[in-house]
Amino acid sequence: MSLRVLAPGLLTTIQDLGRTGSRHLGVGRAGALDAYSHSIANLLVGNRVDAATLEINLAGPTLACTRAAVIAVCGADIEARIDGQSLPGWRPVRVPAGATVSLGPCRNGARAYLAVAGGFTVASVLGSASTDLRGGFGGVHGRALQRGDTLSFPPMQVATDAVRIPGWWIDPSPELQWDVPAVARVLPPSDSEPSPHGLFATTWRITSASNRQGLRMEGRVLAPGDSTGRISEPVAPGTIQLPADGRPIVLLADAQTHGGYPRIGHVIRADWPRLAQLRPGEALRFRPCTHDEARQARLDQARRLARIALAITARSPGAKADR
Repeated sequence: MSLRVLAPGLLTTIQDLGRTGSRHLGVGRAGALDAYSHSIANLLVGNRVDAATLEINLAGPTLACTRAAVIAVCGADIEARIDGQSLPGWRPVRVPAGATVSLGPCRNGARAYLAVAGGFTVASVLGSASTDLRGGFGGVHGRALQRGDTLSFPPMQVATDAVRIPGWWIDPSPELQWDVPAVARVLPPSDSEPSPHGLFATTWRITSASNRQGLRMEGRVLAPGDSTGRISEPVAPGTIQLPADGRPIVLLADAQTHGGYPRIGHVIRADWPRLAQLRPGEALRFRPCTHDEARQARLDQARRLARIALAITARSPGAKADR
């Protein structure tokens, strides 16, 4: 036993970078909605970026540490404490055995990620430890955490007898900037069929019906195209669908593999972290984007992550030795 769940939080699940290679079987990707924050949390504790973390939605769990650990919390600005002491984000923190980690509400953003050195020990299903809530498999019995669950991870080689917090941290910008309006860049559904102009002329609001499957919008009603004889088409995380009510849905990591609604665009991968952090009631603008711009944005993000990995290694050269 390593972590015992005293209170589960609103919706806390085990996630890694998701499943690939099974969409032809109708199995979705799942995985961390904000893969950028998830990856940095893992790097901070000396893990590979694809190690399993806890994805915390809006309000987090209370966890009893029965074994010393190194943890990191990234993503949303979340209220977090260790035995009453403030737990800052975006840095590796040493936690002694017997401590209680309390993760409260997210003050900014919607999802935080808790990584532990060595990664959570979770069985792989179809190549991933991620929880598929719609399918009911992966993670901890295919569901969100419940009170009484236990989460295991490898023991540290070097124990700690007190909470130890370094004075440095990782800056999450430009991916996550709470004081900057959220903008998602969009590729057209096809080279011959542009996205409807109204998609870009409207400020959309996220509705409370949003979840890991998709963000539902309210705002200007868009006129759907002729759907006569329309058959289901492949969809994926990032696809923007237009239901009959004329209000777009942006699909996220738990997206189905096919859908019958018209596809009116696709949010580029580099902007998925910001989508993952949107809360009900918050605003989102879409902006048209070219394929070249999308590729460049993805390369720029990968370079930032590589530089962060190097900086963490320079700051914490002994991180892997602690596992």
